[in-house]
Amino acid sequence: MPISHAHLRSFHAVATHGSFTRAAETLHVTQPTLSGQVKELEERYGVKLFVRYGRRIELTELGHSALAITNKLFHHEEEVEQLLRSAKNLTTGDLQVGADSPYIVTPLLAQFQRLYPDIQISIKYGNSAQVMQWLESQQCDIAILPNVPSDDRFQILPLGPGQLVIFVAKTHPWAGRKSISIEELASQRVILREKGSRTRSIFENALKIAGIELADVMEISSREGIREAVAVGFGVGVVSENELGADGRVTPLSVNNADLTHSELVVCLKQTRSVQVTNAFLELVASHLDK
Repeated sequence: MPISHAHLRSFHAVATHGSFTRAAETLHVTQPTLSGQVKELEERYGVKLFVRYGRRIELTELGHSALAITNKLFHHEEEVEQLLRSAKNLTTGDLQVGADSPYIVTPLLAQFQRLYPDIQISIKYGNSAQVMQWLESQQCDIAILPNVPSDDRFQILPLGPGQLVIFVAKTHPWAGRKSISIEELASQRVILREKGSRTRSIFENALKIAGIELADVMEISSREGIREAVAVGFGVGVVSENELGADGRVTPLSVNNADLTHSELVVCLKQTRSVQVTNAFLELVASHLDK
């Protein structure tokens, strides 16, 4: 049976205050209760921690050695309590985020940092499959990406719908148009992200529904790479509308006969929902949804 924490605390209080009466007052217990706990500790191990001279007490040599240890013990206990209180008040901690794009997560994190300047934020980017793997293996606390598969392990908050668009170079024959049909893409070289990208998955699903197979696909593993390839005339690109940004070299086009909508989601594992920092970020997201 392990040593009783209550017995140690009683011993420490008496040794620190040099009095059973003051120690009992500090611990808010009766003096008989306190005396009984110290006596039980001594009897359990067959030792003497105090020498009693009437109302006066002194530590034995063993008592002094025990006090040196309990000083460290209860100091560390106070440190743990301060750490947990700080975490509760969000004056310390960290938030690890995985995202498939910087365009949505960055404004949210900037607002979170303004609210909680002492929280350390780290973020890494990957395609949707990578981000989901990071979340499931707890390499990140929060994932931000579109169209998460249904899974009871996840806590999911929507950020609102998004739309995929086609974009072409200003020198492309379609540059003067506002929209195209999905069938027209069959005649073009289409530049896509690697497999595992949610953008590619959404786009390929729309092609499948329309019964279209692309004859010429170029694969590039980053949005920036796709934008540069499109800008110099390699082909037609596909991107989420809010990720295209301001680039005078390209122009966006909507697809007028296909559903290319997707949802942006904030996801965490339900088991981390109770972690104070993670919960604070989800509350920030929820506050945006209420507006």
